[in-house]
Amino acid sequence: MENQKLLFLDIETVSGSPDYEQLNDRWKDLWATKSRFMALQHPDQSPGQLYSDRAGIFAEFGRIVCISIGYFNGATFRVKSFTGEEGALLREFFNLVGRHFSDPRQHGFCGHNIREFDLPYLCRRAVIHQIEIPAILQLSGRKPWETNYIVDTLELWKFGDVKNFTSLDLLAACLGLPTSKSDISGKDVGKVFWKENDVNRIAQYCEKDVVLTARVYLRLAGKPALDDALVEYVD
Repeated sequence: MENQKLLFLDIETVSGSPDYEQLNDRWKDLWATKSRFMALQHPDQSPGQLYSDRAGIFAEFGRIVCISIGYFNGATFRVKSFTGEEGALLREFFNLVGRHFSDPRQHGFCGHNIREFDLPYLCRRAVIHQIEIPAILQLSGRKPWETNYIVDTLELWKFGDVKNFTSLDLLAACLGLPTSKSDISGKDVGKVFWKENDVNRIAQYCEKDVVLTARVYLRLAGKPALDDALVEYVD
């Protein structure tokens, strides 16, 4: 698929509540069930610590605080973020998809671990908010060959090895690409959101991951590299 027709994306998520103690008894019980295997692996951590560290990766217990996208407009790679109230940012993102990336014969989506994390998370949170999912992202029950417009850089790197997981940062290092990590990394997003209330900082981090994903994709696809001067950040 030509990169001009791909929408690159990444999301940042946090726990649904600032801390475990703000959950009611029902949700505390549900978290105990969900996290029981993690608790066995980390016996030194309390349910509250596990919640703060891990709840954000589960759509049932977390929320999306940023969706960053990137797309090629000629040689220029344009980058944009959606932030704000979760329902509003989902609607805004889905509206963009519906207007400009709705035809699977012409358009596609690219991300790192996008099949296992980003897209399912987006759709699950949309269902929770009773937001209609664009047809191109309604993936439940579809066969793999029916969704070949989804390009996952993790899958490209696996070369058929189903048990392998490689982070975006590690893959970039292997390919000789600079890291997207600067002042924060994924483990810091919850703290930056709940304690510092700095969504702009999270968006900047998320946008760097989108640019890095595009660079990784170009390398894996044998295409020319993306120059810094061709990256354009738009409101």
